[in-house]
Amino acid sequence: MINQFKNYLKEKIEITDEQFDSISADLKIKKFDKNEIVQYTGDISKHGFFVCKGLMRTYSIDSKGKEHILQFAPENWLISDRNNMNNEASIFFIDAIEVTEVVVMPNDFIEQAAIKVPCLQPMHTRLLNNSIRFMQKRINMLLSATAEERYLDFIKLYPNLTLRVPQWMIASYLGITPESLSRVRKELANKHFRP
Repeated sequence: MINQFKNYLKEKIEITDEQFDSISADLKIKKFDKNEIVQYTGDISKHGFFVCKGLMRTYSIDSKGKEHILQFAPENWLISDRNNMNNEASIFFIDAIEVTEVVVMPNDFIEQAAIKVPCLQPMHTRLLNNSIRFMQKRINMLLSATAEERYLDFIKLYPNLTLRVPQWMIASYLGITPESLSRVRKELANKHFRP
């Protein structure tokens, strides 16, 4: 699984096996059971995760007990809580939706690795910019897009998740009720839409 993470990096940057070996000592492999909570709100976690196999999610629970899903992380995705980068308590839960195998890395892994392997710095900047762009688009979609537009965007971003994730989780991610999602899917089916 460490090799899977190395291959992920090699797709993003030109890094040699020797360079990767010089930065990989702090990486660990871990397996989580289905529905295992990896991080609780209030935790100060020192790690982020690269998903090798399985599926994770980041979410919050409001005062009425309703879940709000911020992100899904299928294979070859990174997932962490940015609050922990500043030693602040997490406002999110992270759990495994399926049996999941990950590479566990310190929160500052890329920053520290970039000192030894400078080609990582531009990748780190790209990852941060992509994360900010993703969140800005997500906020805009929640504020201004129709339920159908949000669902179509979800399918584009996560093309293989509609059969892996329960409908109520997709609805939570979209900020709509499961009943509204059922209506959207029915209307799309009537238009002969296939994800």
